[in-house]
Amino acid sequence: MLNCSGGWKVMRQISANDVWRSTASPGTIQPPMAVLDFAHLTWEEVRDLDRTKAVAILPVGAVEAHGPHLPLATDVIIAETMARAAAARLAARGHDVVLLPPLAYTAADFAAGFPGTVSLRPATVTALLVDLARSLARHGLRVLAVANAHLDPAHLAAIEAAAAQTRPDTGARIVFPDVTKKPWAQRLTEEFRSGACHAGRYETSIVMAACPELVRESLRRSLPPNPRSLSAAIRSGQATFEAAGGPRAYFGAPAEASADEGAHTIEILGGLLEEAVLAELAR
Repeated sequence: MLNCSGGWKVMRQISANDVWRSTASPGTIQPPMAVLDFAHLTWEEVRDLDRTKAVAILPVGAVEAHGPHLPLATDVIIAETMARAAAARLAARGHDVVLLPPLAYTAADFAAGFPGTVSLRPATVTALLVDLARSLARHGLRVLAVANAHLDPAHLAAIEAAAAQTRPDTGARIVFPDVTKKPWAQRLTEEFRSGACHAGRYETSIVMAACPELVRESLRRSLPPNPRSLSAAIRSGQATFEAAGGPRAYFGAPAEASADEGAHTIEILGGLLEEAVLAELAR
C-alpha cells in the first residue's frame, strides 16, 4: 500500500468530506460514506458494510522497469493514487468504498529484458482476477473496480477476459475503464495520447506528486526526450521496449515532468474510474 513520506502532499490528502463539500447541491443532506482499507478491517466490519452501496477497488500495476529515474513499483503507485482519488469521489456520493491491497504482479513481457521486471502469464492474471471477484461477491461485494495503471497489451487483454468471465454465471462485476481507449484517453495528457508515455512526463509527474522521494531527480532532469511512440510500435508488431526504441526503458520526456501536472492527472484518473463505476451501477 502507498507509503511515501511525501505522498499526497500536492493533493492535500483529499478526503470524501472535501469532495462532498465541494460538489453537494443545495439541500443535500446525505454525508459521505467511508473509505476503508479492506485489509485493516475485521470480518465483522466487512459483514456490516452496506452491501447495496458498497464498492471494492483493486489497484493493479506491475513491478517492471520504468527508466533509470523511477522505481519498479511506478505502476502500482499510480494505480493506488487513482484508486484513492476515485474512492473519495464515490464515498462522497454515498457509497461505502473498500480499498483492496494492490495487485503488483501481472503480465509484463515488454519489459522482461530489464532486471527487476516480474512477469506472469496472462492466463494466471485472468484466473486470479476472476477468483478474486467471485470470492468478494460471495461476501456481498459484487462490484470490483480495477484501478489499472499498467498498459502492456497482454495485461489489458487479461483484465478484459476476467471481466467477461465473471458476467455469465455470478453476481460479480468487474469494472475496468481501459484508459488506452476513447473516450478515456482523450481526457488525459498530450504525452499520454501520443503513446510516448512510459516513464515519461505523464508517469513521472504522477510519481512526483505521490511519492517524490522515489524519483531520482538528478537523473530525471538529465534525460533527453524519447519521442518514439510505444503504442505505434505495438501496432507495428514490436514486443519489447528495446525493439520499440526504448533502450533505457522510458518513452517521452521525463525532464518536463512536474508534481502539479501529476496531481491534476491523478484527479482526472480518479474521475474516470468514478464514472465507470457509476455507469456500471446504473445498468
